Amino acid sequence: MKSFALLFLVAICGMGGLGLKLKPKKRSNGEDINFRTKTKDVCTMSMSGDEEMRLRIECRSQGMSYWCEFTGKPSVCRAFRNNPKIYWNQIAAELRKLPHACESTQVLKTTMCQKAPADALMKQTAAGMELEDLVSQDKSVQKTSGEAGRSSVKKIGKPPILPLIKPTQHGQGSENETEAMRLAREHCWESLHGFCSYIIGIFRG
Repeated sequence: MKSFALLFLVAICGMGGLGLKLKPKKRSNGEDINFRTKTKDVCTMSMSGDEEMRLRIECRSQGMSYWCEFTGKPSVCRAFRNNPKIYWNQIAAELRKLPHACESTQVLKTTMCQKAPADALMKQTAAGMELEDLVSQDKSVQKTSGEAGRSSVKKIGKPPILPLIKPTQHGQGSENETEAMRLAREHCWESLHGFCSYIIGIFRG
């Protein structure tokens, strides 16, 4: 009789342990949720935190990527505590209706927690955007500026064309001066050589 009671007690304990193992553990942090917006932006939702939750949304569009973060306490909503996965799926469903997942979404609402306190609402706290082709655009601008600079240097650096001086003019002047000085030495006193050569030069033209 005692052995039968002992076996009965062991069986009950085993069933209790089995029940604990089969009972699903409900977690506030679900897996990442992927979705697309109305304009086909590819987005990912990731959740973290315990009592105060943080939701981060990252999206990629044509030539750009953007992100935003929300914080709140959805755990004060009883429906969220019962099934957080449905809560996050409802948020993703609302975001799918928008052309931009981070615009006009200062507060995220769900139907299952619409009567919950205000603390349960997920409110936007930060947002940002990046242009994926910004670096290539900068390189293109620098290349264009460099080519324009080189072409301008070529135009500015071209030497101006100066008029040429005929050498015959200078030679004729020298010959006239030499002839005038020779005649002044032959026909004038030494002290008047300079004056005589000047007068002779005038008359010889």
